[in-house]
Amino acid sequence: MRLPIRSLATLTFIAGLNACVPAPKPTPRPVQRPAPSPVVPLPEPTPLAQDWRDWPYTPGDWVYRQDARGSIALFGVPGAEAQFTIRCDVQANAIYLSRAGSVTAPLAIRTSTLLRTLAVQPTGGTPAYVAAALAPRDGLLEAIGFSRGRFVVQQEGAPTLVIPAWPEIERVTEDCRR
Repeated sequence: MRLPIRSLATLTFIAGLNACVPAPKPTPRPVQRPAPSPVVPLPEPTPLAQDWRDWPYTPGDWVYRQDARGSIALFGVPGAEAQFTIRCDVQANAIYLSRAGSVTAPLAIRTSTLLRTLAVQPTGGTPAYVAAALAPRDGLLEAIGFSRGRFVVQQEGAPTLVIPAWPEIERVTEDCRR
């Protein structure tokens, strides 16, 4: 079969037009994004028993040291700053109970025989501590040292400390009474 010249010219023209039109781009695949991780709620803190003598201890140990001012017992996790200290300052004739932090709310010290609230003052050092001064013969010191296994330091705006009553406490107390 023979095509007329006009038809052949039309076909050539159409073929030429097709060559000028870019080939269609393939449709991009949707990006596969990982599914979002499910939100896992934090576990509720274990409620403390009603009796503070059943509360778990705050992690840490006591360390006793002597220095130019007198002696000090430091409680905390080894390798970190102390969370609580008892210092005998011989020149000031005072024993300071100090807690890490800058909260200036009163300290409540709870022992098996006594509950006492103490006003605190910032110590002005780095890291920040607040401290309460006691006379070396204050009965609170014996109550802390001889509390049945533990004593508690509470302060509004700061975590509660449940601290073991170890001999370092009485050692510092006795250093200040000489």
